[in-house]
Amino acid sequence: MGSIKSGLFISLDGVIESPETWHFDYWNDEMGAAVGALMEGNDAMLLGRKTYDGFAEYWPQADPDDPMTKQMNEAQKYVVSSTLTEATWENSTIVSGDVKAELTELKQDKQLGTTGSAVLVRWLLEQELIDELHLLVHPVVIGTGQKLFEDGAKVPLKLLSSATFETGVVHLIYGPATS
Repeated sequence: MGSIKSGLFISLDGVIESPETWHFDYWNDEMGAAVGALMEGNDAMLLGRKTYDGFAEYWPQADPDDPMTKQMNEAQKYVVSSTLTEATWENSTIVSGDVKAELTELKQDKQLGTTGSAVLVRWLLEQELIDELHLLVHPVVIGTGQKLFEDGAKVPLKLLSSATFETGVVHLIYGPATS
């Protein structure tokens, strides 16, 4: 049985937008290990359209000597989109139509991991498709920007584990409240 795991950098006020502008002050070996463990064992990445576009623009031209470049480019990728007509980044497949049915089928035998993709993660939570939601909560208030949680459906979750890093970042792992 597969699963869908999602990992996000998030501020105390719930902002997930542009973490590259605020999260690096908190990066350390503990966070690197947590992010690495989240990516380890995934059979494929699950991406929303905007994240896919950004990654597809960056990674094919990234430093070929960086091991992350190889990992990102060679990984199987599923991009959820109702508007994308062609996925040009290597090993990418578009998921559209009955997305819930397609993802439910995919996760029967694949370990899928999301990175970023706030709109997709919100939808996955509402559809009860996420098996683990990893929030790396940074001890900073951003004040403005896209938040993970907006007005919408109530989604009960159960805390599976938590850890506090030396930098003050708290790694919270949630699962469905019904499991």
